[in-house]
Amino acid sequence: MQFLYLIISLCVVIADQGLKTYIVNNYAIGETHQVIPGILSFNYLQNNGAAWNILPGQMWLFYVISIVAIGVCAYFLFNKKYKNPLFDTGLALVLGGIVGNFIDRLHLKYVVDMLQLDFVNFNIFNIADSAITVGVILIFIYLLFFDDKEENHGK
Repeated sequence: MQFLYLIISLCVVIADQGLKTYIVNNYAIGETHQVIPGILSFNYLQNNGAAWNILPGQMWLFYVISIVAIGVCAYFLFNKKYKNPLFDTGLALVLGGIVGNFIDRLHLKYVVDMLQLDFVNFNIFNIADSAITVGVILIFIYLLFFDDKEENHGK
C-alpha cells in the first residue's frame, strides 16, 4: 500500500516541477497572466526564503529542514504502526511538496512561485506549497478526530 502513497508523492513532484519548468521557460520574473479571470493568475517569482519569504538567503537551513522532514515523512509512511489512509495521504502530499521545493533549492538556489489568487490578497505560491498545506490539514484532521478512536479500538 505504501507504493500508492509514493505514487501520490511522485505525482505532486511531477506536477510541481512541470508547472515550474513551464513558468520559467515562458515568463519573465514578475510577469503576470490571468488563467481564470478574477480568480487565478500566473505570476512568476523567485523565492529564496521560506513561506512568505521569511529567512531569505538561509538556504543551508532549508536544506537541513527539508532532509529532516523527508526522513520524518518516510518514517511515518513506512512504519506499520501508523497506518491510516487519511494520515498516509496527508504524509504523501507533504512528502511530495517538500521534495518539489527541495529540488528547486538544490538546483536553482531559490523556489519558483507562480500561483496568485486574484480574489484575495495572499502570497504567491506553487503546487508544492499547496500539497504541503493540504497534507498538513489532512494530518491534523486525522490526529484530532481519528487517532484516539483507533487507539481505543485496539484495546
